[in-house]
Amino acid sequence: MTPVETGPGLADRVRGGWLGRIAGNMLGKPVEQGEVWTRERIDRYLRRAGALPLTDYLPEPPGGDGLPPLRPEWRQCVRGHIHGSCRDDDVDYAILGLDLLETHGFRFTTEQVGDLWLLRLPYRQTFTAERAAYRNLANGLRPPLTATYDNPYQEWIGALIRADVYGWACPGEPRRAAALARRDAVLSHTGNGVYGAMFAAALISAAFTAPGVRGALDEALAVIPAGCRLARTVRRVVSLHETRMTWEDTLTTLAEETSGLGWIHTVPNAAVLTAGLLYGDGDFTRTIALTVRGGLDTDSNGATAGSVAGVLTGAAAIPPQWTEPLEDTVRSAVFGFDGVRISELAERTLRLTEAAP
Repeated sequence: MTPVETGPGLADRVRGGWLGRIAGNMLGKPVEQGEVWTRERIDRYLRRAGALPLTDYLPEPPGGDGLPPLRPEWRQCVRGHIHGSCRDDDVDYAILGLDLLETHGFRFTTEQVGDLWLLRLPYRQTFTAERAAYRNLANGLRPPLTATYDNPYQEWIGALIRADVYGWACPGEPRRAAALARRDAVLSHTGNGVYGAMFAAALISAAFTAPGVRGALDEALAVIPAGCRLARTVRRVVSLHETRMTWEDTLTTLAEETSGLGWIHTVPNAAVLTAGLLYGDGDFTRTIALTVRGGLDTDSNGATAGSVAGVLTGAAAIPPQWTEPLEDTVRSAVFGFDGVRISELAERTLRLTEAAP
């Protein structure tokens, strides 16, 4: 394991990753429906509620015509009403990944990932590519057929949201984190879907030791094929940021260049994530706020951005309006983990880093 450089200690960074993921997920969850809650509508909501700049969880709906309904779970996710995290697959998969590493170690197989899904994860709490793979597993198919048979979602964002734990467990080792994430991802994804998981795991791993966001992004790009569409899109965001183009114009440009892929596809969401990280520039609140305001798969992007930013800053530096309402508690559909303490999840993850071969 590469030693963590100066700044927050390893335990604080791991806890920051967990807290950041959960907070970012909760921030984005009420508006998670990218074809309905566009970037423009999210900002209209915030302006009506007097919540721009966004520095806390979403406010209650401001009322008035012209805005679509929020997700059904919104009442548990808006400021003043949060008492622990509500259940969400973006957090379930981080928990499941932790259980996988504790149960099978760093040499786990893709087949063991599938077995754990069947044991711990309710079928109806899976979606898109994961549900297709789960169905294929239940019908007796084995990887890689679980990813390719009757699965039109192979390059969607599902594998990327499962990748954080591999970055947390391999601090400063982005290639190792990416290899673990790939072994998990091929159960349900191919192509850019797999590269998204590798990129995210490497990005989080690199955040432990990189001097900043740009350095972590460069290390993450190094683990995926340079010519894949995901890598080209991330580099495009980086180049526009370097020209000092505004965040809004950068996202407008990328939306045009990735149009037609759909709001849950890995590539356009990676553009929103990268822009949030770069324009957030290491500030936790600004990073998750910009990422969620960017639209598309808001809770997934907010979760990954929060994980990266939380590792970069450490838990102690995350402003209390994000952490205190979580009450150190997670609701989860993963069997045996509902009501688990966030601090316990972080401690168990830290033990994995210390025990890594």
